[in-house]
Amino acid sequence: MPGRAALPAAASIRARGGCTFAEDPARSAPEARIIWHADLDPATLSVIAIPTDRTDPDGLDLERVAAWLTVVTDPDGYDHAVLSDGRHHIRLDVAQGRLAGETLVHLYYRLHGLGGAKAGILPLRRLLHLQHHRRFAHSLYPRDPWIERGIQLLRVHDARVDGATQREIGAVLFGEARVAEDWNDRSDSLRSRIRRLVREAKTLALGGYRDLMRRQARLPSKPQTHAEHSRSDPA
Repeated sequence: MPGRAALPAAASIRARGGCTFAEDPARSAPEARIIWHADLDPATLSVIAIPTDRTDPDGLDLERVAAWLTVVTDPDGYDHAVLSDGRHHIRLDVAQGRLAGETLVHLYYRLHGLGGAKAGILPLRRLLHLQHHRRFAHSLYPRDPWIERGIQLLRVHDARVDGATQREIGAVLFGEARVAEDWNDRSDSLRSRIRRLVREAKTLALGGYRDLMRRQARLPSKPQTHAEHSRSDPA
C-alpha cells in the first residue's frame, strides 16, 4: 500500500494531442500520469468541488488519496485530475471549485441522461472504493480483450520506425520457421496479415489512438480466439 504523499500543486497545461496535460514522454508507462481529454475518455467524472472539513461525513479526503493524485490546471483555471497507480486510473474534471491546494472537498457529481449516468457509475464506484480502502479495486477494472492486439500494433509501429521490413516483422511476431515456410505460400495469408498489421499500426499512430477509450471504440480489427487462429490466418 503506498504511503501518504503530499498534496500535489497544480501544474500548467503544456500541450494537447488528445491529452489535457502532456506527460513527459521519457517516463515509463507505469510512472506516467496521462490525463486524457474528457471527449476521448468517456469514464471522466465531471464534478463540482466545494471545500469542507472533517465534520462532513461525505467529504473526500484528498490526503487519503494523495499518493495517486495528479492535478493540472487549464488556461481557463479549471482543474483536471487523475488518480492512478500506473495500471488503473480515475479521471475527474472539476467544472466548479478546486482540488489543487485543498485537503477535504465535498463533491457533487454531474451526471445527466441515461447514457451519461451509465458511463459514470463505474468510475464513481472506483472512486468510492479507493477512498474507503486506499487501493484500486481490481474487480472494477475488467481485463480489456483488446490489449494484446494493441501491444502487437505498437510493436509493429516501432519496428517500422526502426526500418524493419515486413518479413522481419513477421519473423519477430510469428517466428523464423513460420515465415520461411509460409511467406511465399500461394494463399498469401501470412503476408496479407502482416500488411494489415502495418496499415492498422499506421492508422493508430496518425491519430487513431484517440478513439481507443471512447465508448464502443474498438481497435481496427477484431482479434481472433486461439481456435480461430489455428484454422486460418486472416488477411
